[in-house]
Amino acid sequence: MVKIIITAVVSYLLGSISPAILLGRARGINIKKEGSGNAGTTNVLRVMGGKAAIITLTVDILKGFLPALIFGMVFGNDVYGYIACIAAFIGHVFPVYYGFKGGKGVAVAFGGLLGVNWKIALLCLATVVVFTLISKRMSVGSIAGAASAIIYALLLEKASLPYVTIMALLIIFMHRGNIKRLLNHEEPTLSFLDKGKKKGEQGK
Repeated sequence: MVKIIITAVVSYLLGSISPAILLGRARGINIKKEGSGNAGTTNVLRVMGGKAAIITLTVDILKGFLPALIFGMVFGNDVYGYIACIAAFIGHVFPVYYGFKGGKGVAVAFGGLLGVNWKIALLCLATVVVFTLISKRMSVGSIAGAASAIIYALLLEKASLPYVTIMALLIIFMHRGNIKRLLNHEEPTLSFLDKGKKKGEQGK
């Protein structure tokens, strides 16, 4: 029980650190009040540019990956890795440092899964990339990746299913605003994926 508490608390506190919010503050920007209001990579890309987005993405992945990998190795059981993974994920979504209002957790969930089952993580990443490219919307890729994670866990490692399912359902819930905009055809596309189309339209 002590090991579980240590794993969960440390991972949650690490997960609660938000590079998006910290980078925004360094530039005098409240990322929660700009763009979509989400403290995640996509919104950072729109508001602060590519460099800040890369930093945000890298830190978010690492804060899921490192606790899952380290606690799984230190305590010699993947169960601790999954506990660390989900604790870091919950920390990102409900961060204690920022009034329990954080991001949607996609990058952290990916990093955590990468630390305990790289096959599931990479399959989810491939799903996210494919659906994002097809739809030109990160939200569609994220929702598809979360939903597919449950299937991959069921096929590859049933022991991970409870942890993966909790994260997947919470990710989908956190995208409820995006889902509403998608249904109303109001969800914006990623500008860098839409450049080719806009150029083509200008040439007509």
